[in-house]
Amino acid sequence: MNRREFVALGASTAAVPAAAQTAWDAGAVRHLLPGASPERILLKASFTRPLMQPPVLRAQALSATGRQTDGDGFYWSFNLTSLQPHTTYHLRLHDSGGKPLCDPWPLRTLPHPNENTTSLRLMVYTCAGGHEDLVRPNGVVGFLPNAHRRQLLATGLAQNPDAVIAIGDHVYWDQHNGKAALNMAETELGRRVGQFDRSLPVLGTPNEAVLKRAVERQISALYGSLFRSVPVFFLQDDHDYFENDEATESIITFPPDDFMMRLARTVQSMFYPEFLPAPGLPRVLSGVGAPDRAPGVSESYGTLRWGKLAEILLYDCRRYLTLRGPLAGFVAPEAEAWLLARMKAQETNHVVNLPSVPIGWSAGKWGDWYPDVLDDAGKLGIAKPKYFWQSGWRAQHDRLLAAASAMERIPLFLSGDLHALAEARILRNGPRNLERNPVLSVLTGPISTAGTGWPSSVRGTPPLAPVGLELQAGLEPLEHNGFTILNFTPDRVEGAFYGWKLGQPEAKLNNLQPFHRFRAERRL
Repeated sequence: MNRREFVALGASTAAVPAAAQTAWDAGAVRHLLPGASPERILLKASFTRPLMQPPVLRAQALSATGRQTDGDGFYWSFNLTSLQPHTTYHLRLHDSGGKPLCDPWPLRTLPHPNENTTSLRLMVYTCAGGHEDLVRPNGVVGFLPNAHRRQLLATGLAQNPDAVIAIGDHVYWDQHNGKAALNMAETELGRRVGQFDRSLPVLGTPNEAVLKRAVERQISALYGSLFRSVPVFFLQDDHDYFENDEATESIITFPPDDFMMRLARTVQSMFYPEFLPAPGLPRVLSGVGAPDRAPGVSESYGTLRWGKLAEILLYDCRRYLTLRGPLAGFVAPEAEAWLLARMKAQETNHVVNLPSVPIGWSAGKWGDWYPDVLDDAGKLGIAKPKYFWQSGWRAQHDRLLAAASAMERIPLFLSGDLHALAEARILRNGPRNLERNPVLSVLTGPISTAGTGWPSSVRGTPPLAPVGLELQAGLEPLEHNGFTILNFTPDRVEGAFYGWKLGQPEAKLNNLQPFHRFRAERRL
């Protein structure tokens, strides 16, 4: 069985109507999200009933006993080790008495780092979160219904990706009411879910029930078992810390305070896998090796390594953000050193940057790489200073772009956050001419956005090129729901955008086709 046939087997039920999905019995399983490396599988799972004894994940003769990640026994994590690279395992979940909790399913480990792989297909998207019952006080629906989101996700799975990357904003439940944030207490949904008590722990207190009521419909109910047969990589962004990035005279939301950190870490622990160890990923990075996690995993910085073909560098730009003026950064200094070192390394055909904060465009948000802000005339620029923006953020951006363009590879950045699909080549960054090897930047598309969630309505402007960047646009930012499929071969990257928007015929979701493609050749 080759890779395409294997993924098609695992995803076959996802691409057909729910009434026809009889080939795989989820049993007591509510959701499954697996991470994988060449030697390990890290599975996050939840069940329709609490399990009083640890369940067991089995793969042939190997097994992993579940670790409970909530206070009630609904959520469990499984760390399956000693696996063989690039091997299909048929996984089975049993309760402590050996009774199956669901049907078996296939999952393949990643290739060995030294394997001469010749192709990689990725599905990448952003902003899949949002409670589908949210209706704003003005009557506007906040997010796409889960059924529409699942249709988008199933279309992506039908392309048989080798792995899936979800870039941030898996949860929208902001705690403060800033310019772009929503005070949940003002909504009927917020009153039903309840409020957090910041003086209490998250688990084992009334906060746990609030968290589950807020988050379960955004993750476990959305994904279910759709992604059980494809490795997933979930990167966190600002809303995953239960805040929008905001800076005013009354509040500065990042770096996250203690309660924000506890909420974000709890959601990650319960719902989706952390990053497994990978070649070149230092164990000394912040967020690696916490004692309450599976051994050696990384919470904020990760690598998707696909043999000798590709290395995707994923980095959270919120958790370790600093406010040190010209010395500030979106990632910690040791994390920047890791990124620069991997771009210099000659181990793979492709090295791709995937930050949680977009490269190449701005919508005037505080937590951008760029100082651009919407002025009194409604124009995006730098004539008006952005309150509490840090010049060190742009300096770190400049160093990363320069290192990417200096590679003898395709300098590619994949990003989310801005609720749009776009691709462009960055020809110039301030005084630095990048035309010898222009940086290709891609906005991968949001899954859940609806109502007033588009930047043009919330922030007063669509995503635009910031001052100091010269872009050659292949696709101007388009505010549609969607995702990107990327195909890597040793000498090129090809991408296809899939898009849909509320108001268009729903029947289109059943046969969604790419509306834009791009291609980049490696310069040898």
